Amino acid sequence: MDLQKLLSFTRKAIDDYKMIDDGDKIAIGVSGGKDSLTLLYALTHLRRFYPKKFDIEAITVSMGLKDMDFSPVEQLCKNLGVNYTIIETQIADIIFSYRQEKKSCSLCAKMRKGAFNLKAKELGCNKKAYAHHLDDVIETMLMSLIYEGRFYCFSPVTYFERSGITLIRPLIYVQEADIKGFRNAYSLPVIKNPCPVNGHTKRHFVKGLIKSLQSENPDLKQRLFHAVQSSNIPGWRKFD
Repeated sequence: MDLQKLLSFTRKAIDDYKMIDDGDKIAIGVSGGKDSLTLLYALTHLRRFYPKKFDIEAITVSMGLKDMDFSPVEQLCKNLGVNYTIIETQIADIIFSYRQEKKSCSLCAKMRKGAFNLKAKELGCNKKAYAHHLDDVIETMLMSLIYEGRFYCFSPVTYFERSGITLIRPLIYVQEADIKGFRNAYSLPVIKNPCPVNGHTKRHFVKGLIKSLQSENPDLKQRLFHAVQSSNIPGWRKFD
């Protein structure tokens, strides 16, 4: 996937769900993975010509894991002209050493979001952008269906009253395979995730299930995504 295609998908999602308004200051959650770096690239280039003017802040929440060097991400932000902030935390020690959590993903996500929101507000941001893509949408829907017995998925735009921040997801029309192609084409400085539970989650299982089913149903992902879009799940109605 080239930059033009990425911007086309991103802009369509933003327009369809009214994600950005004039004067927004958007905090981008940058983990160092391919998804968040692609989102950073997309919003940085989109703001140069998008009719509604907005500012960007790139924020990384460091969990305190060893061998996490974010200097390549810092250099990318410098090249793109984006202010970059790293929040140093001891989340990894709290989860794996102090609490010795076995099912740690939920607690980890909650702690990271808390640290991220505080910094975003401190920097004057009224919105935050996460890099959830099309595959994340259908995986989340299937996880909810399989493990919770309900048809549900996160919405493209979510307002959190407690923090006063609106969450947007501009990459929902982009497939993970295209993001991998973009990462390779633009040599994004991806930081490997050293988390000990990475790749051993329910999402990893569902991802494998979709891959298996898609071998006989090439259009499966688009059909599942359409099912989400055409459902009564709150937040998925497009604006006219």
